[in-house]
Amino acid sequence: MTSDAISRLRAALERGAAVRPKVGGFPHLAESLRQAGVTHCRMAVPANAFLYLTEHGDVVVQGEPLVTGFAPARPFDQAALIEALRADQAGGTTFPEFVRGCWEAGVVRYDVDTAARTCTYHGTDGDAYVEEYPAISLP
Repeated sequence: MTSDAISRLRAALERGAAVRPKVGGFPHLAESLRQAGVTHCRMAVPANAFLYLTEHGDVVVQGEPLVTGFAPARPFDQAALIEALRADQAGGTTFPEFVRGCWEAGVVRYDVDTAARTCTYHGTDGDAYVEEYPAISLP
């Protein structure tokens, strides 16, 4: 089951990357994940680690951590988060730059709900910002 979940996730990520336009591309990636059975993507921002909850088994993907050892968590700054989001949506940042922007805006985790088409960004004090993304059809 686990190897099936991993292979399905890899294929969905590859498909999402292939069909994703540079501007406004996230909904294409999210739809590719949803079609592959991913229900939620949970990102631990300082660890740069994803937990993909899928119909075929859950999968962890560990990226390069943003911090090691001890580091202060910044206060949640919704305006800075929205600025990072808009820059990414406009194709002005890479994914690692977007994650760094989230961290600098005080986001410690975010959760993508592929059924509700939302992404919720969380700070340390219970602050949160929810952004909806549009439904799209993949080619």
